[in-house]
Amino acid sequence: MSKLPDEAFRDTIGTIDEEGNRKFIFPKKPSGKFYDYRKWVSYFLLIVLVANPFIKINGNQFMMFNILERRFNIFGFPFWPQDIYLFVLIIIVGVVFVILFTVIFGRIFCGWICPQTIFLEMVFRRIEYWIEGDRGAQIRLEKQKWNAEKIRKKGIKWTIFLIISFFIANVFLAYLISSDKLLLMIEEGPENHVSTLVSLLIFTGVFYFIFAWFREQVCIIACPYGRLQGVLLDDKSINVAYDFVRGEKEVGRAKFNKQEDRVASGKGDCIDCKQCVNVCPTGIDIRNGTQMECVNCTACIDECDTIMDGIGLPKGLIRYASEDEIEKNIKFKFTPRMKGYSAVLFILTGILIGLLFLRSDVEAIILRLPGQLFEHKGENISNIYTFKIINKTNNDFDDIHFKLVNVKGTLKMVGKQDMKIPKQGMNGGTLFIEINQILLDSDKTKLKIEVYNGNEKIETTTTNFLSPRSFD
Repeated sequence: MSKLPDEAFRDTIGTIDEEGNRKFIFPKKPSGKFYDYRKWVSYFLLIVLVANPFIKINGNQFMMFNILERRFNIFGFPFWPQDIYLFVLIIIVGVVFVILFTVIFGRIFCGWICPQTIFLEMVFRRIEYWIEGDRGAQIRLEKQKWNAEKIRKKGIKWTIFLIISFFIANVFLAYLISSDKLLLMIEEGPENHVSTLVSLLIFTGVFYFIFAWFREQVCIIACPYGRLQGVLLDDKSINVAYDFVRGEKEVGRAKFNKQEDRVASGKGDCIDCKQCVNVCPTGIDIRNGTQMECVNCTACIDECDTIMDGIGLPKGLIRYASEDEIEKNIKFKFTPRMKGYSAVLFILTGILIGLLFLRSDVEAIILRLPGQLFEHKGENISNIYTFKIINKTNNDFDDIHFKLVNVKGTLKMVGKQDMKIPKQGMNGGTLFIEINQILLDSDKTKLKIEVYNGNEKIETTTTNFLSPRSFD
């Protein structure tokens, strides 16, 4: 076996030079079976990403994350601040799923599903190839002086990038403030929605900066998932991996010579063409082993398979495989660690589904007014309450009223006796409850109150009623 590769690469980042300056990467345009698969997956996900905030189910936006108003829609289910426990549970389920997925398949999420990779590689990078050409042409253009050709190509590219960034910012804003508010701004004009316009311009600038300059450094430096990968991966995880056993053999890598019997010479199948490095969008050498910067985009697999096919050697020198499969020829097995994560995911998913089914479309909260005790009114005891009713549905409630269920008494709202609540809205107020002291056998009685919209019961809630300890 040849000596291990130089470990110096683990102390450096391919996008920064020795002086700490940004070193731009010009990856070769990928092609091949996996790249074709990725294109179709990416186009589908792009359509889903753009369409999501404009799709409605039962009047609810399919996906919305309105942080300012603390209102979220996930798969058409609306979540209010009172549903924060459900939203947190959904996030936890998502995190556990990503952890399980990473333990089994490595960073495949980054290469195939992550919006950053999809936009960069399947939108911005393809436009770059179309305008500036492939790797060699881009490097030459970068080195040449600012003549008419360079100004024209760079100007066209940056203008298109800015337009696409503006479009992405609009879609992103639709997720945050709702597509209805975004369309309202377009209809009424930005001068009537200055704060929304400022947010839109800020997001446009951020996306333009990311895709025109920062690019792959999001994955290498900024994204915490790459660091998480280092904790989760082990020798049994499936990654885009270089088969060093086959590639190095006894002698190691060597340039290809068609007159040479490579098997007899003991040289590895890797011909050190460095095409796997040239095509890598993060600038790493996959032959150094599993690395944090690798996003599992499969570009090196396609490129290496093309080279192997061209020189008559078997494909798969770089492939999806675990360290154990390459070094020990051990096939993938579902390990106890994976089973443990799966069990946790199954339990959390079951709890989430159960809570979603138990979740009410209307939430009523009735609380005693802080600092107020009971009041004697003849033979009756009176308590004062504040109430809030949240309407999570897309139907208007025009006739809200209450009924005491388990104790005979009188319930009166302050002001109008019938209250209206708009769809996806809330309303509240103050009410008094009076109960004859003979009916009370404790200083704290739990009351059951039903909430009606007209003749339809929409919610049942409880509250406490205070009274004297003794009536002797």
